[in-house]
Amino acid sequence: MSETTLNDPAPNPHATAEQVQAAYKDTKLAQVLYHDWEAESYDDKWSISYDDRCIEYARGRFDAAAPDAALPYERALELGCGTGFFLLNLMQSGVAKKGAVTDLSPGMVKVALRNGLSLGLDVEGRVADAETIPYEDNTFDLVVGHAVLHHIPDVEQSMREVMRVLKPGGRFVFAGEPSTVGDFYARWLSRATWEATTRVTKLPFLASWRKTQEQLDESSQAAALEAVVDIHTFDPGHLEDLARSAGGVEVKAVTEEFTAAMLGWPVRTFEAAVPADKLAWKWARFAFGGFKTLSWLDEKVLRGIVPRSFYYNVMITGVKPS
Repeated sequence: MSETTLNDPAPNPHATAEQVQAAYKDTKLAQVLYHDWEAESYDDKWSISYDDRCIEYARGRFDAAAPDAALPYERALELGCGTGFFLLNLMQSGVAKKGAVTDLSPGMVKVALRNGLSLGLDVEGRVADAETIPYEDNTFDLVVGHAVLHHIPDVEQSMREVMRVLKPGGRFVFAGEPSTVGDFYARWLSRATWEATTRVTKLPFLASWRKTQEQLDESSQAAALEAVVDIHTFDPGHLEDLARSAGGVEVKAVTEEFTAAMLGWPVRTFEAAVPADKLAWKWARFAFGGFKTLSWLDEKVLRGIVPRSFYYNVMITGVKPS
């Protein structure tokens, strides 16, 4: 596929009813529609930034997966880049010098390139399918992704492509993948929070806390597409086996966020269900502070007690044989 530039026409951010119906039967169409739909608001929705807060978070995920990696890498590729959150923040932290962002969604690639330009980073972008990566063999020193593998129909084929485009000795790091157990409780908590919030805000004295019905309907339609684009969940051991089968060595899966996920998902759902102007800095301090505190509890206290498959986030790393 051709390289994307900031001058390319913007994609249509809203799917028609006919497109949504077609997407239920075509997961890759669903990926494009959903992520084009979300592209311009995605950073706000997930509280993504490109300052110290998210630089520290992205680098923390990388270091947890690959603490002994020799930095910096010369050239890095991100699969399913979204708005560029993972690679751009990793580049700012010194993980890689040059970057390439790819995604099935033209809207996401455009936003990622715009973010990279505003940060002064050396980044190119392409609209690309992770199962057929449009780069030559032995091109990259590092391949990364955040919350992308669970969107890909054939994960092992994608991993084989990752091994192909990596240089010998190159490393891959994927983070933010949902565990099977974690996805179960996260979805249950999200549904319960959405139902409770949208019901309670119907009360007259809470009317100002309720989004318009049009906004709620749009969120529900986006959520319906989200259920189509989220294809997989992973057991950490199975993900390790898959990476080895694709040709990786020194493969290791690490998990994180147990109690932190039990707070994080209701918080994100509540934020999506109420008008943004109702949530002031005190709410942001509570949400971020609570997440950090529970993350510490998960890592320092519960790590040796709770099985790794119960944690929500799975990270996987490995190396292409030299």
